[in-house]
Amino acid sequence: MPRASSGASPTQAAVKLAAETAQAMFERDAASKLIGLRLLVVRPGYARLAMLVRPDMVNGHHICHGGYLFTLADSAFAYACNSYNRNTVASACHIDFLAPAREGEELEAECEERSLAGRTGVYDVTIRNCQGKVIALFRGKSYRIAGEVIAGLVAEARDDGSFNLPARTMEGNPQ
Repeated sequence: MPRASSGASPTQAAVKLAAETAQAMFERDAASKLIGLRLLVVRPGYARLAMLVRPDMVNGHHICHGGYLFTLADSAFAYACNSYNRNTVASACHIDFLAPAREGEELEAECEERSLAGRTGVYDVTIRNCQGKVIALFRGKSYRIAGEVIAGLVAEARDDGSFNLPARTMEGNPQ
């Protein structure tokens, strides 16, 4: 999804930037790998991730522990708000658990950017099971900090909200 304020669809360069940024983040994302999160779609201001509820993820009520649902939503939020290759962190977030997720269920978290202005953004995540039932709603507020996810891969914003990518890219951890 494009920036909420621009109304323009993302350019190929912006989509490529989002994909490269997501790949670099995922390579370093031990927490997401540990619980088996899978990146399905990432584009500017948008991400969709999936997770299978494993037996070791259920609580004493034999439903998915809320911490795993929060992690799924928070990760979708992270990939969406970092999709511009600008280091962005959460400044606040909230989750509402609406229905239980059960062992063996495949869940998807879809994150959509609602607002992006200056250093701050607002993102909504919906977690659904494979029948489309809404399991949880999450709202995250982001804050852009210094640096890039992939050092040297700078996207220059155009007036229409799209991005211009340089031909040269650098791989690796910016730290």
